[in-house]
Amino acid sequence: MSLSYWEKDVYFDKIDVIIIGSGIVGLSAALRLKQKESKLKIVVLERGLFPDGASNRNAGFACFGSPSELLEDLQTHTEEEVFKLVERRWNGLERLRENLGDKNIGYESFGGYELFGEDDEALFEDCSYQLGYLNKQLSPIIGTFTTYKIIDKKIDKFGFKKTSHLIENVAEGQINTGKMMQALLSKVQKLGVIVLNNFSVISFEDNGNEVEIHSDDGIIISAKKVLIATDGYAKQLLPELSVNPARAQVLITKPIKNLKIKGTFHYDKGFIYFRTIGDRLLIGGGRNLSFKEEETFEMGLTDLIQNKLEALLTEVIIPDTAYEVDLRWSGIMGVGDKKSTIMRGISDNVYCAVRSGGMGVAIGSLVGEEAAEMVLREA
Repeated sequence: MSLSYWEKDVYFDKIDVIIIGSGIVGLSAALRLKQKESKLKIVVLERGLFPDGASNRNAGFACFGSPSELLEDLQTHTEEEVFKLVERRWNGLERLRENLGDKNIGYESFGGYELFGEDDEALFEDCSYQLGYLNKQLSPIIGTFTTYKIIDKKIDKFGFKKTSHLIENVAEGQINTGKMMQALLSKVQKLGVIVLNNFSVISFEDNGNEVEIHSDDGIIISAKKVLIATDGYAKQLLPELSVNPARAQVLITKPIKNLKIKGTFHYDKGFIYFRTIGDRLLIGGGRNLSFKEEETFEMGLTDLIQNKLEALLTEVIIPDTAYEVDLRWSGIMGVGDKKSTIMRGISDNVYCAVRSGGMGVAIGSLVGEEAAEMVLREA
């Protein structure tokens, strides 16, 4: 494909920074760059019609970790690493709300909950025993003495079956992912950032003075600096990085009359999650049922996981309640052996900010800002 003079002159001439990926991290980086250096010409390249990973496809949880998730993290990470990451998630959520405003992201603070099934007694006992410790660690971060509390009395109120225990997280909230991305996109475009969709980058070359970007349809453009913020797709451009794709499958019901529950919910150590959106139920996750199959760059659905999600709706979440599935979709996250973000230089003029670990809503704003500072520092 060849470019016209007008396309080259307006969109691709004298670019200061190219950002690959228009998700939360990429757009937050663009926002920060413009706020710090308003004259920079910034172009964001997106492979899809919408952000084609997880930013526009996630469940909209404003969360920082359920009790069982944090205790599991403590098995593979140091105490300092775990609670530093919680602090980054919390600060990232605060920054997201500050940058865009609660109304513009549909933020609601209904609280969050972790469910424990009839076969999860040992897991619950461990969480129950450690709640005091977790609350003490979270207190200086969240600003409340009791972030987590056992609240089994709400099991009947919500109408759950096959559920023995419930732990509430008083500081958890939820957002409207679509509104968030629309607000973020609008804000950067008003500052003059150029965002181009359906531009798939297949390779890059740093020649020392500038970086050449090659698209799948033969377009070659260049910029002084490049930031790769593709998260789940990072390995396609940076195969040496310890970040792998992780597909998450989701479904949402049509409106349900007299829906009893409200808020965000975690199940099976956070591998399954569900929430209310008005009078609808969204449920997703389940990749632990088939880790290998869900380690893919391909969007798609599997009977194994979709059937599991529906079974949980029928048997646990809304038993004896008729419902219809309205939509099903999937998204691609970036995960690895560590839950920390990979943010570093790749070459003299190329940088990356990837591996959000399924917590892009929480840390994306903060990571984007830090990535922007990294680019400016090295400029």
